[in-house]
Amino acid sequence: MSDFINNFWSVYVAAITLLGIIGCLLLLLVVARKKVVSSADNTTGHVWDGDLRELNNPMPKWWMGLFLITIIFSLGYLAAYPGLGAFTGKLDWTQTGAYDKEVAKARADLEPMYAKFVSMPTEQMAKDSQAMAIGERLFMNNCAQCHASDAHGSKSFPNLADGDWLYGGTPEKIRETITNGRTGVMPPMAAAVGSSEDVRNLANYVLSLSGSPHDTVRASQGKSKFVACAACHGVDGKGNQALGAPNLTDDIWLHGWGEAAIVNIVNNGKHNEMPAQKDKLTEAQIAVLASYVWGLSNKGSPAQK
Repeated sequence: MSDFINNFWSVYVAAITLLGIIGCLLLLLVVARKKVVSSADNTTGHVWDGDLRELNNPMPKWWMGLFLITIIFSLGYLAAYPGLGAFTGKLDWTQTGAYDKEVAKARADLEPMYAKFVSMPTEQMAKDSQAMAIGERLFMNNCAQCHASDAHGSKSFPNLADGDWLYGGTPEKIRETITNGRTGVMPPMAAAVGSSEDVRNLANYVLSLSGSPHDTVRASQGKSKFVACAACHGVDGKGNQALGAPNLTDDIWLHGWGEAAIVNIVNNGKHNEMPAQKDKLTEAQIAVLASYVWGLSNKGSPAQK
């Protein structure tokens, strides 16, 4: 019974498709065989607008031929390519396979252009105008959707041009981030902090770490509650790049600024993810892209111009 249910839609689609083609063929045969009794003047007797009469001429043979060729072609196409439910076709063609072949061909064509950059140090590559032009195009196609075309990011998407790095801004770390992606998770911490008032006090203490406007009384009361945060952000609140824990003292707010924003994160936690690019970009492309990103926050490279 389960096999029938699982295969139902495949069989249904195949049946509807074949019945449609057979129906077209039967319609063609019926039209070809049907004889309409005509008047002496070769009209069917149908009259429109008082004086427009329909002649009883047979269907043009060329039209009938094209219709028949279309039916034959459709049957051949469905035998060779997917179209009849789960039947994959004799050629085993798939959209994924066609895409993979195109990607492989494109990579092979571009390989000579990237060859000279593979062993080039990041700092040297960041000064190469050709490499940076390629890196900029890679950035626009793969990174700008989240980090913006100027790499300044937006709420919950890091600014890549300011030198503030969650996981480290060395060339090696940037390559690692692009290659494997990152998953940042802050669990809800309200239960560990205490009451809702304790959470507000903590939020004001966090604001005080960066010299941001805050309630000094609440901040002093929230200082002791920061112990729940210190495991990741450090006792001094300067973060931990090994964990991707943000520096809370630099007045850079990834998920929004102010007491309400901090209270929301403490209460509900936060989950951020950057997808890995290793299956999308080649090693050479990642190297060029990493050099471009590194150059955005390091003076003297064409990426900053």
